[in-house]
Amino acid sequence: MKRGNAKHSAVRRFLRQGEGATAVEFALVAPAFIALLFAILETALVFFAQQVLQTATLQAARQIMTGQAQTANMTQSQFQAAVCANAGGLFNCGGIYAAVQTFTSFPSVTMYNPVSNGKFTGTGMPYSPGAPGDVEVVQVFYQWPVWPGPLNFTLANTNGNTNVIVATAAFRNEP
Repeated sequence: MKRGNAKHSAVRRFLRQGEGATAVEFALVAPAFIALLFAILETALVFFAQQVLQTATLQAARQIMTGQAQTANMTQSQFQAAVCANAGGLFNCGGIYAAVQTFTSFPSVTMYNPVSNGKFTGTGMPYSPGAPGDVEVVQVFYQWPVWPGPLNFTLANTNGNTNVIVATAAFRNEP
């Protein structure tokens, strides 16, 4: 009988011990905390890249709005290079794609979508800088690589773990 009590008292002593409890609790919480930290950092990086692309697009689109692109017969690849020059080296210039469309009025505007069935298609995008008074929509696309994080968190919106970020400028060309 004494032997059974010794067993129970050993179990009670083990359960009362608090040494190492903090380490065990941290081990339980740490993976979720680290996953959340990575998710926050990746989201912030994508938002930063989006803002840089938007600013670069607005600066390059000004050349179309003022007629400088039309006067210089700027091609689509030259326009994409102008966007890249304004992006401060954050992007691979070969991965910047631009769609420039001309419309007669703002209500008739339709956006170009280069993503189909989860695949990004960078070829065949329209490029029409228009004439004075035309409504222009400039869209610039870039496939930003994202990390498929823990707990299945990912910002990828296309196949291949990339997030297509889009910058848009809509305006009427100056007379």
